[in-house]
Amino acid sequence: MIFEEVKILRRAALAGTSLLIFFVGCRDLIVAPSDQNYLDGESNNINVADFEQAWDIANSVYPFFQFKHINWDSIHSVYGHLAEKANGDEMFNVLFKMFTELKDGHLEIITKGGYAVTIYLPPRLKRDVSAFDPHVVRKYFTKELKLAGDGNMDYEILPENIGYVRISAFATGDWVFDFDKILDYVAGAKGLIIDVRQNSGGHGDPVNYVVSRFLSASLTFPLEYYKGKPLPNFLVQPRGPYQYTKPVVVLINGVSFSATELFATMMSQLPNVTLVGDTTGGGGGNQGIYSLPSGRQIRISNADFRRYDNQPIEWNGVPPDIVVMQSAEDLKNGHDLQLERAIALLK
Repeated sequence: MIFEEVKILRRAALAGTSLLIFFVGCRDLIVAPSDQNYLDGESNNINVADFEQAWDIANSVYPFFQFKHINWDSIHSVYGHLAEKANGDEMFNVLFKMFTELKDGHLEIITKGGYAVTIYLPPRLKRDVSAFDPHVVRKYFTKELKLAGDGNMDYEILPENIGYVRISAFATGDWVFDFDKILDYVAGAKGLIIDVRQNSGGHGDPVNYVVSRFLSASLTFPLEYYKGKPLPNFLVQPRGPYQYTKPVVVLINGVSFSATELFATMMSQLPNVTLVGDTTGGGGGNQGIYSLPSGRQIRISNADFRRYDNQPIEWNGVPPDIVVMQSAEDLKNGHDLQLERAIALLK
């Protein structure tokens, strides 16, 4: 398992809400006290235990302290005092604030009821949440886009005889094999646009399969580092009845996140592929889920993925070959500048 999507984060961003305010105002609805221990002071003990366990877990596995210049010991000093004073669900806000210090778009706190809350909205992701509109994209087509892959993909051929496929998520499942059908459908076109804007990630297996259809030789999967050392790696092999070798443009932006950034950096290694748009969101951690004494859990990065220049994907993201900035105002005026540039390149 590589990455989880950040759907809750996206909904919060679109609604313009503050997660911290949400938890202050609605904490009883999320993790209400379930026994008398919370009323007689036992909550303080469990909260301190939660804090110490959460801090220890991060201290043991989090890979980006040095990269982000974070003194985790000093974080303990600041938030340990708050944990000692926290009553009941106030502890959720203490954990929330502490983990906000990591500025990690993958990090989540999971309540005892299973509700996952993403802590941090990366700047490029926040900027580009409104910089894509599928309704504007559809205006460039004379035909209705076809759906495939359990709704994870839509595709068609543009009037300029250019193939287009949008992959909205790299979720697990057999849906990805519909990509073969899409390549057959666009085989006669001049080239192909793969749109992974607003794709916030998923799993590595569908990423590998889509990439494999464009390989003429094996490609090393991006390196993953654990405690500063590279883990054993593997090769992604060409797959499918044939390899697509015509020109390809991959559209990316700040909401292309997590596993989608692996896809972007892998595709960037191919000679017939051009990345167009803006730098991806910068979510490069492989995650694990760890339990706390209260029954809460945290989802936190325990290893980091690198680009092929060995720079962390975390915070850095994957830059495009051709930068095309796009705003909500452009979309209001009916223009998808990034898509237009891709069409111009392939025309």
